[in-house]
Amino acid sequence: MIDLEEAMPNQTYTLFRNAILVEQQVTCVYEGRYRELCPHIIGTNKRGEETVLAWQFSGESSGPLPQWRCLKLANVSGARARDGHWHEGGSHRTTQTCVSNIDIDINVHVRKLR
Repeated sequence: MIDLEEAMPNQTYTLFRNAILVEQQVTCVYEGRYRELCPHIIGTNKRGEETVLAWQFSGESSGPLPQWRCLKLANVSGARARDGHWHEGGSHRTTQTCVSNIDIDINVHVRKLR
């Protein structure tokens, strides 16, 4: 028998995934800080945890912004999608290691279809 809890992504995963597909911003709280993000890649990390690689362009941070962020979706709360200007990092010089099992990559799965 299939365990539906494992077979179906949670609501936060679905929200981030859909935001990638239509290039929407996401606001949320992660590790106690309010964040404004544009998600780019979603899937799971090497441990099988749902993760997203996102460009944080505003909100709270322990370091300078804007910046790439790797978020474990289990630690995200209050996620909301919204319309707004799409933000992304200017450099793709290093290979991302955040998401090892990619479900959606905006550069491969979304923009290639246009």
